[in-house]
Amino acid sequence: MNWWGKLIGGAFGFMLGGPLGALLGAALGHNFDKGLTGVMQDPGMGQATAERIQTAFFTATFSVMGYIAKADGRVSQSEINLARDVMRQMQLRDEQVKAAMNLFNEGKQPDFPLADVLTQFRRECHRRTNLIQMFLEIQIATAMADGRIDPGEHQVLYEIAEALGFPRRVFEQLLQMVQAQQHYAGAGAGGGAKPAASMADAYAVLGINKTATDAEVKKAYRRLMNQHHPDKLVAKGLPEEMIEIAKTKTQEIRAAYDQVKQSRGMK
Repeated sequence: MNWWGKLIGGAFGFMLGGPLGALLGAALGHNFDKGLTGVMQDPGMGQATAERIQTAFFTATFSVMGYIAKADGRVSQSEINLARDVMRQMQLRDEQVKAAMNLFNEGKQPDFPLADVLTQFRRECHRRTNLIQMFLEIQIATAMADGRIDPGEHQVLYEIAEALGFPRRVFEQLLQMVQAQQHYAGAGAGGGAKPAASMADAYAVLGINKTATDAEVKKAYRRLMNQHHPDKLVAKGLPEEMIEIAKTKTQEIRAAYDQVKQSRGMK
């Protein structure tokens, strides 16, 4: 764990300033305050490094998850469980879990600076659209943790997408795809009954409808696999610990494609 090891080891040269740095400092505890203070006030840290982006992604992901969980007025057990499921998928060590939960709790606070956090996160990502999309997909899944997206959560998701440069139309397509992925994964979990419903979801997972040509099906599949390729995402700054989340995404996309391909008799 390159970025985490450097962080805990006290090598703060790549550390964040601004609201993300402040949130991470609070999450890690007072022992780090002195070491972080100078870095957070340093205006000269403009160069992106893999460790810096990974740190930003980790910090923004769990703090914004907490904000979304509170968007409907209360944090449900389902939303807490989803946060813990993400941590479990990441196979975080105890101190990382503690930091992630502290960030989640920071996001629930009434004075959480969402706009500032998103502005900095977008800047730290340096136009890595696939990385930002993965972040959005995790936040959508958080909103869906209790089985539905409340109006308050919906509005917050729009605000997050807009702040990160995703037009509403593009975000709506992403929202539908993530919802379909959730349904599709759920249908497959119990043995995959309801083939008609899962076929509709399979098309939605690929972001297309059943009137698409075979060429369009293949194009959509290749595009999605490229966007969610674990190694490519890690190279762009996804924390190594999140690679299992990316792998799960590609497995769902591949399963949906295989089902559509089989139904059409495609080679």
